[in-house]
Amino acid sequence: MSTSDFNTVKTQMLGRDVSFGISQPWLAFWLVTMRLIGGWWLLHAGLDKLVNWPFDASWFVGGAARGTSIGPFVTLFDSGLALAFTNVAVPIGQVLIGLGLVFGALTRTAAFFGAFMMMFFYFINGETGGWAHGVVTGELLGVLIFGMIATLGAGRILGIDAMLADSEFFQNHPRLQYLIG
Repeated sequence: MSTSDFNTVKTQMLGRDVSFGISQPWLAFWLVTMRLIGGWWLLHAGLDKLVNWPFDASWFVGGAARGTSIGPFVTLFDSGLALAFTNVAVPIGQVLIGLGLVFGALTRTAAFFGAFMMMFFYFINGETGGWAHGVVTGELLGVLIFGMIATLGAGRILGIDAMLADSEFFQNHPRLQYLIG
């Protein structure tokens, strides 16, 4: 395979051979842009919850989730110590995911947890009336954005993950490469 084959996608669509070129610089700009947008989205959401402390998720995990198919699982977190954990974990998690994506640090890990959080929000919001205007919501788009970031390793482009990948620690522990972008 020549090096030019790495810049060309060859596939079939509707039974016909299709190929098109991919510009590596444009793909890199796109990945950084998506990483920064997704990172800022969750960083802002988490900081907003921390600035307006105390954050109370009881309306979401308790009241809003009742009557949904995942309600029995979610309502486990609507009181006591579990609710206290949720009230802290959501904003701190959003801030950490956002920082990881903005700075490109442990990008795959941050994007995975961002997608997990968005999937959780997607199903709860959808079953409580959020799908009234269709199943494509901001949360679903978040799942797609974070999935793309994790899959394509966006942290090694203008991010801390590029330095981490070259570090002796990550070189000596190759399985840790899966955590970074």
